[in-house]
Amino acid sequence: MSLSSLELCAGAGGQAVGLEAAGFQHRALLEIEKDACDTLRLNRPNWHVLEADIQKFNATSYDGIDLLAGGLPCPPFSIAGKKLGAKDERNLFPAALRIIEQSRPRAVMIENVRGFLEAIFEDYREGFRSKMFKMGYMTGWRLLNASDYGVPQLRPRVVIVALRKDLSDKFDWPQVSGHNPRTVGETLYPLMSSRGWSGAAAWREGANEIAPTLVGGSKKHGGPDLGPTRAKKAWASLGVDGMGIAGEAPGPHDPISLKPRLTVPMAALIQGFPANWTFAGRKTAAYRQVGNAFPPPVAQAVATQIRQALSVRRLVRVG
Repeated sequence: MSLSSLELCAGAGGQAVGLEAAGFQHRALLEIEKDACDTLRLNRPNWHVLEADIQKFNATSYDGIDLLAGGLPCPPFSIAGKKLGAKDERNLFPAALRIIEQSRPRAVMIENVRGFLEAIFEDYREGFRSKMFKMGYMTGWRLLNASDYGVPQLRPRVVIVALRKDLSDKFDWPQVSGHNPRTVGETLYPLMSSRGWSGAAAWREGANEIAPTLVGGSKKHGGPDLGPTRAKKAWASLGVDGMGIAGEAPGPHDPISLKPRLTVPMAALIQGFPANWTFAGRKTAAYRQVGNAFPPPVAQAVATQIRQALSVRRLVRVG
């Protein structure tokens, strides 16, 4: 039994891939960036991708969908975005609330940064919960770490889940994986060795931890790299040069002692994307799509629990 979804701020498809794996069929995916829309269409030509601003989007034609999902912009609640919250012009929670009211989904799933849970945003969180309650939803949130769901990366993210009041007692948060994720070396060795680099095996043994949080950067940044100084040091301890993104994997003429840079496909594996997922646009634009994505395995884990809650209710109705 398939369930329907509408996704806001879909980006390069991290959350969409997870929802698809959990059994949801996308009625539409909204994304304002052209390169990200091209990525979605490139990988899933059958998806209905709308290059649109959600602040101008009317969702009344999607009334009654099963799930409204989205990865709303994180700058309003992040250190890099100066934690302006409601005062930040990039805050799209009001637009999401309007779309929820228009589409009246059975469930809602929104991803954001851990800063959303800080004390300075307590009033904002409770205001959001109150508005959702008035529309008929019970709302909760959890800080989930991607590494607990098989992603080879330390990536804490807040996931907000709301269900209609008659469904809320059917939902349980996903259990963490019972085993450790693969290391950076284990994850990337096939790509690092793909062009015959003789140092790949030794590099794999040294890259024996999971990755730090992958950072996507903003348009104001000059080019792609792996984040601030502390993040670059963490990558360096794994044998990775975090000062930029490479166009290709090391080759047979590169020294054994090389400290390689990641390519876009390598970064995508660290983020939990399928190995065959490709990214449109130039290197900088492609890397930013990867770095800003919601890891698909985490999205799948939460969406699977939402699906079970919605399916239980449907079975009760049929019975």
